[in-house]
This record gives sequence, structure tokens and C-alpha cells, in this order.
Amino acid sequence: MEKLKLHSPDLTQANIDKLAALFPNCVAEARGADGVVKRSIDFDQLRQELSPAIVEGPQERYQLNWPGKREALLTANAPIAKTLRPCREESVDFDTTQNLFIEGDNLDALKLLQETYLNKVKLIYIDPPYNTGNDFVYEDDFAEDSASYFERSNQTDDSGRRLNANTESNGRFHSDWLSMLFSRLKLARNLLRDDGVIFISIDDNEQANLKRMCDEIFGEENFISTIVWEKRYSPQNAVKWFSESHDFLLVFAKNKLNWFPNLLERSSEMNARYKNPDNDPRGVWKPVDSTAQGGHGTKTQFYELIAPNGKRHTLPNGRCWLYTESNLKTLIADNRIWFGADGNNVPAIKRFLTEVKQGTACQTIWKYSDVGHSQDAKKEVNDLFPESAVFDTPKPTRLIKRILQVATDKDDIALDFFSGSATTADAVMQMNAEDSGNRKFILVQIPEVCDEKSEAAKAGFKTIAEISKERIRRAGKKIKSETSITAPDLDVGFRVLKIDSSNMKEVFYTPDAVTQDLLSDQVNNIREDRTPEDLLFQVLLDWGVDLALPIAREVIADKTVFFVDTNALAACFDEGVNEEFVKLLAKRAPLRAVFRDSGFASDSVKINVEQIFKLMSPGTEVKTI
Repeated sequence: MEKLKLHSPDLTQANIDKLAALFPNCVAEARGADGVVKRSIDFDQLRQELSPAIVEGPQERYQLNWPGKREALLTANAPIAKTLRPCREESVDFDTTQNLFIEGDNLDALKLLQETYLNKVKLIYIDPPYNTGNDFVYEDDFAEDSASYFERSNQTDDSGRRLNANTESNGRFHSDWLSMLFSRLKLARNLLRDDGVIFISIDDNEQANLKRMCDEIFGEENFISTIVWEKRYSPQNAVKWFSESHDFLLVFAKNKLNWFPNLLERSSEMNARYKNPDNDPRGVWKPVDSTAQGGHGTKTQFYELIAPNGKRHTLPNGRCWLYTESNLKTLIADNRIWFGADGNNVPAIKRFLTEVKQGTACQTIWKYSDVGHSQDAKKEVNDLFPESAVFDTPKPTRLIKRILQVATDKDDIALDFFSGSATTADAVMQMNAEDSGNRKFILVQIPEVCDEKSEAAKAGFKTIAEISKERIRRAGKKIKSETSITAPDLDVGFRVLKIDSSNMKEVFYTPDAVTQDLLSDQVNNIREDRTPEDLLFQVLLDWGVDLALPIAREVIADKTVFFVDTNALAACFDEGVNEEFVKLLAKRAPLRAVFRDSGFASDSVKINVEQIFKLMSPGTEVKTI
């Protein structure tokens, strides 16, 4: 129920509404003198509409611009002092899985992944919130975490629920949405391999703007296609204009010259067109026209063909033979020309199934019969969550599997930083079970609080992130039970990593702010509530080491040591590290070794550590935190 305005009419806005009805191309979004972005009129454009001659004004450019674009770029480039903290209790197969689930704002997540996954992701699929006037808009402020920002800007109530919606009356209706995606896509592009590709689900509301924005970020020359997905199987009659039956998938490559889609598997219907009526030992075949358009032929392709039974075949008007007379005779001798069972038919070329591509090119219209529809998606989620309808707008796994088929090979990484109901993870596990693949997924989801009146909240889920994780757990168990014999080693696990403030105290980043009388309290620069495993993952991020590598924990000389991927990195954050322990660790010859700066038994041990490794393991890179 709307509230009364309790103020006199805004005549300026009323006039803008009237002009917008007459000249919609003159409506813009601009920042006013008070700093607030509102709907306004582009007066230069309006003058041009009302003038019979060219009106002088700002230099014309072909570009997409909006209030906040520069801030979005600044936000994308600004550093953050945050980390990823492991959460074993919410993970599945934490030590061995190669899949990741990151809980937190995806802008922060993309920044934290910049070094570790730079140029390593083959496929990015995202289903961002559509700009319908009801969905929330991410409000970005790189100086604080999202929870603090939402609370500070009065966007959450006491329970943490978001209060704002991006309604069409908002002066920043398009601008906020564009800014939100712009900074994230700028960062996401860095993670794509040079032969990588991104698929973005979108509807009509922002499809045109999103295409223009992606042209700028990925390069217009790297646009692949706009795919139309038939999301509904029946029309909606209770509509004012048209019953919307589709959504779009925008496809951009990192480098179009290096990315080519995989062929789709040939259907049984396609293969059924191939027969073998003459029992040719080369297998099944289908007849193909032996003529071509006459305008493309040479003189040698116009002749009267005499069949083996003596029948003469003349060309239809405007046609020529596909081959010269000598070449066609060679094909006849090789039994590659079919004249029918009685030898009197028009000649046709035999196209053998073994000689055609063992697949078919992907088309730009994806029918629901092939990739599923919205109701399929809801049924999939409801089957996994029989206790309640926990998610309203999932995508069908068959849709994501089609994307995986087209865009990935068996060992590639797929990233989805708008996880939602975690359909991408489900689809990756299903694909791996079907083709014995080892694809890995990285999912990111902000812990958006579920509406207390929603079915999800009634079922006990506090956040969307909780739904995502539980979907992966249940889907993994289901897939594993169905493929226990055919895919016994299938990875259905995932590591949960949560975005949090840095493990280091503020003094680590601003040492000049610490006065002399406080130095004694700053000997240990690590926050008290952080575990050794927390420190390990910040080290992995800082060193750019894969966050999904296997981790083993060993005790050497009473000290706990983490070994990442056997010997890729050895980390010990215990206190009292002495030379005896360092020598034992150096014998293992890890590629990298890291210690806590305050963890050495004495200053002399700290000084001698590098010398010990130089003598015993010169290839080891040694650092401290």
C-alpha cells in the first residue's frame, strides 16, 4: 500500500513527464545541484527536436553513458583489505574437493580472485537480478563491507532485510543497475582465459543497455551472439500486450579469434536420415543434390550425364553439375553416386555418416523441449526441497548444461558470481557424471536475508546463500547415488569460503597511526579470533595459489604444518619455531614456505631461516606474515 505524499505537487517532475510522453529520447538521468541523481531532460536534444536546423551543442559520441559510471570504474579498481575465511562445517569434502562456494558480495569476491584465477576461467555464466523495478540493486562502497553499508544507508531493518527496491520512479532506475554490473563485469573479464567466454541471462528491460555495456568491456568485435531461450511452454492470457515467452543469453568471448563453440551431439532423429539401401560397406548414407546454381559454375560443369544404364540426364534450367564430368565419372566408379534402386533416378551424391561432422552447430534459438523451461526449473528445485518452495526464479539445469556443452571441455573451470539457487553447480556435477569430466565450479552468493514471510524462511533458511549451499549438498547426494557405479570418483564436494575483514590488524596497513605508547600491544599483528587455517587461505590469496588445491595437515617436531598440493606450499603459524624444526621442514623441499613473523623462538632463528633454506632447499621461496 502506497503512502500519501504529504507535500504539494512537484510541477517540475510533472512537466518532465509531459515532455517524456512527447519526446522519450530526450529523457535522461542526471545529477542535480544537490548531488542527487534524478530523471531530467536533455535540453540539447530537445532543442534539436524543435529546430529545423542542426543545433550546436556538445561533441557527439557513440557511447553508453550514465550518472555513476566513473564511480563504478573507480569502485572496480579500488583495493580492499579483506580475505576469505574457510568454513569446514558448512563444506563437503573440504580437503579434497576442487569446487568453491564463496559467501559474500560478489564485487569483493571478484577482487579477491584477481591474482589466483587471472586468465584461468573458461566459462562465466551469470543470471544477474533483472531490472524489473522490484529486484534489489547492489549498492557499492569499497570502503566498508556490504552489511555495514546497507545498515548505514537505511536499506535494512533491524533483522537485516533489505528495504529498498529499484522502482521505476527512482531517478537512477537504469543508472544503479548499470553501475552494479559494470564494475563486476570489468573484474570478471580479467579472470577469463584468452579462449574463454561469458554467457549472461537477461530479459528485455536491460538487454539493449547490457549489450552496449558489454561491447565496451569485452570489445564489440568479441560479441558472439544473442541467444533466445524459450522459457515458457504456454502463453499467458492475462497480459496487456504480448505474452513473453523468452529470455536472452548474451554471449561475449574474451578473444573471438580464440573461442569456438563445441558441436552439439547429433540427435537420433538426425542419424535416422542416413540409410544403406545398397548395402554399401562404407556404412549408412543419405542422398545429396548433385547440382548447384548455374551462375556459380564453370563451362566444365555444363554437360549431359550418361548413367551406367545408358539413361541420359540433362540439367534443369539455371543449374549446373556440382562436379566436372571427369570427376563425376570417378565418383560413379567409386559407387558414390546413387541413381535409385532401378538406376533411373536423378543422380544424387552419397553423403556417408562417417564423413560428416560428428556433431551439429549450436543454433541461436533454444527451445524448451531441448533445454527446459521455467516450470522445469521450479520442479527441479522443489524435488530437492520437498518441504517448501524455497526459490522463485531458478534456471533449469538443462539450460546450463547446454552452455557447458557448448563452452567447456572436461577439465575447465566455470564461474557463476550470481549463484542464486546454485543451478550452475548442479549442472556441472551432472555433466561430469555423464561424460566422466572433471569440470570445477566457483560460485559466489551474497548472504541476502530471506523475507521472513517467504517459504524459504518458513523452512528454516535465513539467507539465499544457505539455500545455495543446501542445493549443492542435496543435488550432489542425488547425483552420486544415481551414478555410484559409473562415476565412483565424482567430485560433489565444495569448500565454503566466507568474505571477511583481513586477518591482519589495522596496524599492518597503517603503521604510522600507531603511537609509541601502543607499540607493546602491537607485537602480534594478527587478529585474535583468527585460526591458522584462516591465515593459510589469506596466504594462498596473496601468493596467487589455487584455492581448490588439496590440503594436508601434518605435525613435525610438535609443530602443525599445512601442506598444499603435497609440496606446492608449506605453512606453519605456530609459536616457538626453532632451527631444528626449520631444518626438518627444509628437507621436504617445498616450493614455498611461510611462517608467522612473530612465531620464531628468537631473532637469531628468524635471521637464519633463509640461510637454512638456501643450503638445504635453494628452490624454496620463504616469506612471513
